[in-house]
Amino acid sequence: MQSPSRSHPAPVEHLKDVEQEKSLRPSSWLQWDVESCEWDILLFSTAVKLLLYHCYRSTDFEVHRNWLAITHSLPLSKWYYDTTSEWTLDYPPFFAYFEKLLSFPAAFIDPKIVEISNLNYDSWSVILYQRTTVILSELVLASVLLRFIRGSVDSSTQRIISASIFLHPGFLIIDHIHFQYNGFMFGILLWSILMARKGNKLASGILFSILLNFKHIYMYLAPAYFIYLLRSYCLAPSGRLQVKNFLALANAVIAVFVVSLGPFIAIGQLPQLLSRLFPFTRGLNHAYWAPNVWALVTATDRLLLQYVKRKGIDIAINASGVASTSRGLVGDTVFAVLPNIRPVHTFMATIFFQSICLVKLWITPTYKSFLTALTLCGYSSFLFGWHVHEKAILLVLVPLSLLAAERQAYFRTFIIVSVSGVFSLFPLLFTPGESIIKVVYSALWIMFVYVSLRKRVYEFPRTPALVVLDLVEKLYLAGFPLLLILINLFPALATSYRGSVTGAMEFLPLMATSVYCAIGVVWGFIRLLFVYLNEDRIYQGQLSEIQ
Repeated sequence: MQSPSRSHPAPVEHLKDVEQEKSLRPSSWLQWDVESCEWDILLFSTAVKLLLYHCYRSTDFEVHRNWLAITHSLPLSKWYYDTTSEWTLDYPPFFAYFEKLLSFPAAFIDPKIVEISNLNYDSWSVILYQRTTVILSELVLASVLLRFIRGSVDSSTQRIISASIFLHPGFLIIDHIHFQYNGFMFGILLWSILMARKGNKLASGILFSILLNFKHIYMYLAPAYFIYLLRSYCLAPSGRLQVKNFLALANAVIAVFVVSLGPFIAIGQLPQLLSRLFPFTRGLNHAYWAPNVWALVTATDRLLLQYVKRKGIDIAINASGVASTSRGLVGDTVFAVLPNIRPVHTFMATIFFQSICLVKLWITPTYKSFLTALTLCGYSSFLFGWHVHEKAILLVLVPLSLLAAERQAYFRTFIIVSVSGVFSLFPLLFTPGESIIKVVYSALWIMFVYVSLRKRVYEFPRTPALVVLDLVEKLYLAGFPLLLILINLFPALATSYRGSVTGAMEFLPLMATSVYCAIGVVWGFIRLLFVYLNEDRIYQGQLSEIQ
């Protein structure tokens, strides 16, 4: 068993008494009083989302409408074979069952919504219905966040964190404008994490298994769950296998997958289903590079290509790579100067960095260690994965939010990654009206979180090196407003200078956004990994200073 100090390695000064907590309560309009306003936050959030019904909708809106039609109009045996639309069903069965459930009210409201041949149907009935289902399904997230508050030692701080997650710009941009159901599924993830915090590890494992059968991208987090549940639930502190616990967990997980995949296995469609879930024919980068390591490598290849051309250096240049990586299209990324990256390379890099934090988790299988390792597993997959979408940054931002108030090192990492990650989502919304919304809402959100949490965790840099690091990080964050101005002025400036914006120049704002955000996201990973691996040494040093 872990000692209390190792289970909760936060500094002693963070264990505030009631009077200290009162002194930290909000004193300005930016520090929203979240002590007793859960319903106010819910109503405010719902009102904002209702006002967004008329906003821009991505192709994902039609994707989900089509899935309503597929699951309602076709027998189960044809769900993963249908190609009436290019937006074929490619989520696991539980999400298909979820769409089937949503299709019944949809058919009652407007039968045309679930007509399989009624492609790109965009009447107000389908807009109102689908937007409303996102809001209602997100109540799972709201419910879980309230339960986090109820069981927290420091309920005041947890209220701020819960409010920041529920009001997160990522959910507003991706779910309520662009259109997806991430809030609902992250609600299940947080429910699983909450069960781990409460010590109910069997329930935690079951909920995560259910989540995997809603959306398979969460398998990036599976290694942390496997190590944590094996080490803390299936093995005794002595290392002896606890057979009863192991069988209970194994049977529960198997039962979840049987319920999900069983019908498709019974009719011999498992290979077809898996081919839909894992299409390996896509390239290294998405059309808009996710802000990860490969964005920086791709940008480096572009710079090296220009340098080689201008200096006339005689080296082999891959001709197909000259136009590949900056064309803004979905397809294979081919480098002109650097060696090409293959799926096996991304897999090996991901496993390597996940293994580093998993070793620490095996040694210290506490809840805090699990939560940090879980965040780092999702982080590693985002940074080094193959064909990563920018929307996957939520796998990092949401669990990282739960660590934001641990102490200054976590808080600063959270701020850097949140600003970089949220800004990287801005290109999803490119119409004028939505552009104003995303900027203003995100700015207000980051101010609310920063002002509300800073007094609770702030520590002045103790060494000259930390002072310099603090300054550099602040300068980096200060660059985002400048970047926003430049990418918005770029079309006008380029047109006045060149007469038109064509070719690679057309995608320069996207490339600049991706690369600048990638710097912050990569640095946040290095920061978080260092803090996690050195947690015990740092904590003991702080304890010695206090004593």
